[in-house]
Amino acid sequence: MKVIPLAAESMGVRSMATFVEVDGVGILIDPGATLAPSRFNLPPADEEWEELRRANDRISAYATRAALVFVSHYHEDHFRSDPATYTGRRVLLKDARRMIQGAQAKRALELGVALAPCASITSADGTVHREANFTLEVSTPLPHGVEGTTLGSVLALTVVDHAQRERFVFASDVQGPLSSVAGAYLIRQRPTLVYLSGPPSYVEHEVGAGVIDRGIANLAGLIEATGCRVIMDHHALRDSRWAERFARLFETGRVVTAAGFIGHGTTVLETRRRELWSRARRPAAKVGTVPMRPQRERKTAKGGYRE
Repeated sequence: MKVIPLAAESMGVRSMATFVEVDGVGILIDPGATLAPSRFNLPPADEEWEELRRANDRISAYATRAALVFVSHYHEDHFRSDPATYTGRRVLLKDARRMIQGAQAKRALELGVALAPCASITSADGTVHREANFTLEVSTPLPHGVEGTTLGSVLALTVVDHAQRERFVFASDVQGPLSSVAGAYLIRQRPTLVYLSGPPSYVEHEVGAGVIDRGIANLAGLIEATGCRVIMDHHALRDSRWAERFARLFETGRVVTAAGFIGHGTTVLETRRRELWSRARRPAAKVGTVPMRPQRERKTAKGGYRE
C-alpha cells in the first residue's frame, strides 16, 4: 500500500488531501485545499496563493489515477464542489442527512445533486466495502474535535491491505483525537498507520490548555496501544509553536508531519503570514531601479476552524 499526502499545512495550505494506492486501485481522500481567509488580520500572501495553486494541481493530477473518492465531511478544505474531480468514479460521501447541519448540510446536498448524473455515489457512514485484496471500512460519524462540538462530525476511513497486512486509518479532523469515543474507535481499528488532524493549539486560548493536553494524551495512548505510526498535521500546524507544543509526540519517533512523511521539508506558511506580508511591503533598496509589481485583484480564500 502506498500513502501519499498531496496537500497539508506542512505543505503550505489548509488540507488533508491524500492519495492511497492498494492492489493497483487508486483512492483519493478529502480532495480539498484552501487558505485561511484572514490570519493576524491579514489576507493570504502571494506565497500562499502559489502553494494553493500547486496543491490543487497535484490533487487534480492524482484524481485522474483514482477509481474511488472518499469525502469525510463538508468543510471546504476537505472536498471540492467541482464535479470533474469525481466524474466516472465511485464516490463514498458523508451522508448528507445524518449528523450534519448548517452550511455543511447545504454543501452536502448540493454536491450530491451535482454528482448524481456523473458518478456512482454511496452514503458511506458505517459501511464496509470488500474488494479482492483489500477492504474499506468507514466509521459511523465521529466528533469533529470534542464531543458536542458545533463543528459537526466526520468519518474515518480504514484501508486494509490483506496481502501486506497493513491498516491505514485516515481519521480526518478528530483533532487529537479530542473525543474519547474517537480515541476508542481508532484503537479498535488496530492501525499500522494513522493520518489525523492534531489538537488545535492555535486556538488554545479559547478552548483551554486542558483540551489540548487531552488530545496529546489520547494520541500518545493510541501509539502505546497499537504501536502505529502517525502522520499528524492540519490543525496542529496552525500554531507557530507546533514543534514545541507537540514535542512529546514527535519525540516518540512515531509521529511526523505530512511533509515529513514524504521526505520533504516543512513549509508552514499560514503562521508566517506577518513575515510574508512584511517582505511584500518592504520598499526596494534602490528606488527607481526595480519595477513596481502591479497590484492585482485578490481572490477570496475559504476555510477555517469555525466553518
